[in-house]
Amino acid sequence: MFQYDKLSFLYPQHNLSADLKTDNEDFIVDEIMPVIMSGEGEHSWLHITKKNTNTDAIATLLAKHAGVKPVAVSYAGLKDRHAVTTQWFSVHLPGMPDPAWEELESDEFNINQVIRHNRKLKRGALSGNRFEIRLRQIKGDQSDWEQRLKEIAENGVPNYFGQQRFGHQMNNLSRALDLLEKNKLRRMKPHKRGIYLSAMRSWIFNEIVSQRISDKTFAQAQSGDVMMLADSHACFAEEITAEIESRLHNKELHITAALWGKGASMATDSIEIMEQQIADQYAQFAEGLEKAGMKQERRAMRLLPAKMQWQFEDDKSLVINFELVKGSYATALLRELADIHDKSLPEFK
Repeated sequence: MFQYDKLSFLYPQHNLSADLKTDNEDFIVDEIMPVIMSGEGEHSWLHITKKNTNTDAIATLLAKHAGVKPVAVSYAGLKDRHAVTTQWFSVHLPGMPDPAWEELESDEFNINQVIRHNRKLKRGALSGNRFEIRLRQIKGDQSDWEQRLKEIAENGVPNYFGQQRFGHQMNNLSRALDLLEKNKLRRMKPHKRGIYLSAMRSWIFNEIVSQRISDKTFAQAQSGDVMMLADSHACFAEEITAEIESRLHNKELHITAALWGKGASMATDSIEIMEQQIADQYAQFAEGLEKAGMKQERRAMRLLPAKMQWQFEDDKSLVINFELVKGSYATALLRELADIHDKSLPEFK
């Protein structure tokens, strides 16, 4: 029922393929954090590079070592296990000195910096992520690779939620559907419940974007569309004019799609009807989101990479560097680039 591969592609598919994550070092992610540390306060901030382990495991380890409850440790976002990732953690230590953090260092992670700050690190506080991705065993004409890379750098990709949002074999969606049918979702612990709610909401969004691509209106504003300012999440709906179309072309604005929830949609006319029709296809999800108190929001349909560069190391490997805003997925970019074989997944082991 839930097939990620069926989502529409923005670009015609070339005969290009490559391997991803043959080694952890092939996928490097660094947080872009817009925070200036005060150097004092109750919160100890740790800048950590990790590999072969996930964010929650590091947070648990920090809490245990500091002798505090898990809730005292926070981070801006989850990072992939099968990668080399650098991110910040904060640990609330009111009236307490820093423990000997260096005792925790191992082959799986090292601490780059420790500094005090007067505020905790909140979820989503980062402004984006910086990526360095190495693709191996690339196949296809280099001219086709160059063409597609230039197209993506110039025009972006669909801002799909990545397949990892939905779990292995889309199990988060199947499980969410089962929990809704048995009326058990509301009784789950908040963290687990949030995972399923996010998966449901993300799937409806992806299906709306896919439909817009199929309708060839992904980059063409329609009557009833809602725009988002490129440098913020501020949205507005107004008549589509030549000025609006010019600002879309110049990447100052993005067309949005619904993040489903309760309340009136900002979209109107045919766009509101289309989005409602998609939600009706997944009525149990839509109703579940509304009952859970999720509010109607909007998300940009277009994802534009910043500072995108690439280099062919030889005829078998390609290194790509770029930055993405928070909440977006590098896998959405790679999906439009080529047929990617993620070697960290069970089916490639």
